[in-house]
Amino acid sequence: MAQKRDTPALIAAFLLTAALLSAGVWWFSRQFNLNALLSGTGSPGQSPTSSPISTPPSSGNSFADVANVPAGLFAYGGSTTWAPIRGTVDPALQQAHPGFQLRYTNPTTGTPGSGSGIRMLIDNQLAFAQSSRSVNPNEFQAAQQRGFTLREVPVALEGIAIAVHPNLPIAGLTIDQIRGIYTGQITNWSQVGGPNLAITPYSRRLEDGGTVEFFVDNLLNGAPFAPGVQPIATTTEALRAVSSNPGGVYYASAPEVVGQCTVKPLAVGQTADQLVAPYIEPLVPLSQCPAQRNQVNADALRSGAYPITRPLLVVIKETGQIDQQAGEAYANLLLTNQGQELLGEAGFVRLR
Repeated sequence: MAQKRDTPALIAAFLLTAALLSAGVWWFSRQFNLNALLSGTGSPGQSPTSSPISTPPSSGNSFADVANVPAGLFAYGGSTTWAPIRGTVDPALQQAHPGFQLRYTNPTTGTPGSGSGIRMLIDNQLAFAQSSRSVNPNEFQAAQQRGFTLREVPVALEGIAIAVHPNLPIAGLTIDQIRGIYTGQITNWSQVGGPNLAITPYSRRLEDGGTVEFFVDNLLNGAPFAPGVQPIATTTEALRAVSSNPGGVYYASAPEVVGQCTVKPLAVGQTADQLVAPYIEPLVPLSQCPAQRNQVNADALRSGAYPITRPLLVVIKETGQIDQQAGEAYANLLLTNQGQELLGEAGFVRLR
């Protein structure tokens, strides 16, 4: 009888031990994957803001040097941050490998973005995805339930720039001040050294893309947007709104902000005495734009001196099938010297 009474306790102890072991394995794998991501070889992990990323190995000098590029039509999609790459880099690599045909695919529901791209990848609607944030644990688990894993390959680095009205007399903001604006603690520019003018912060919705998710996770520490944050559909609309609203502020990918003629990008720092511009100084006067345009400060982004940076990632599903080969080929093409040079011309920071 004593043995029977002990049985439930033994089972409970076994289940508790198994749960602890599983948690330990999950934690270890997350740490390993983070380190692997930063070295250019890994899978899911939350990239720390402004940490320099290790240089991935070169795939050759030119697109023509890349072997094992499959032939066929491959659907891909994801982050809107990648739009300049899709417009300039992808046609050049397809010219070098005409059999490797790429078709950008929008989601059937919702808006394009990193999250929708990864979701479509898991649902086998894409061969690979383009992302401006890391795969999260839920997405990684969903892929495993489908029988495959997801792997991230960083191919470039970019920054998040803060845009304000060109006539706003303020040089820059600290990370804490940006957080205060978007969480509602700071509502007037006079609170950060500017004029007595109400702040109108704009943002796309959280579900609209990886840039918003990155901003919330890394700058707001997961806190929700304040009720005063104005939702806006696209970066184009947001920049237009800021250019006509003296109190407006918006954040977006640096290549989308820095070269604009209608808004001013702000310097950003951890503290007020460490402000770093996302553009190459001195600031080009708006009166000289578009004949001259501000250029992204690649050195500051690459070194981590500019405090809001992140990697651009090709997300590959490891199935052993041709889709995996397509994703790996795409990443390898972007990691050639030719690919890195074109990424730089598109306004992103090359990793090599």
